[in-house]
Amino acid sequence: MKISELQEKDVVNVSDGKKIGNIIDVHIDKNGNLFGLVVERYRFFLSFFTNNTVEVKWSQIEKIGKDVILVKLD
Repeated sequence: MKISELQEKDVVNVSDGKKIGNIIDVHIDKNGNLFGLVVERYRFFLSFFTNNTVEVKWSQIEKIGKDVILVKLD
């Protein structure tokens, strides 16, 4: 699977069923391993003073489906 294909999928938290956002970047460690995904949160209002991204570690990914990536965030 290509990273560009991952960017097209919605990221959903299985703990509460809410959409988190879409992937905008990936985090690769110094050994070249995929460490996590950087997700831009959905914006319900414009806010320039808050961080609108969340990092999802690879270990938090439950399932990558056709249209959705299911993650477990606490």
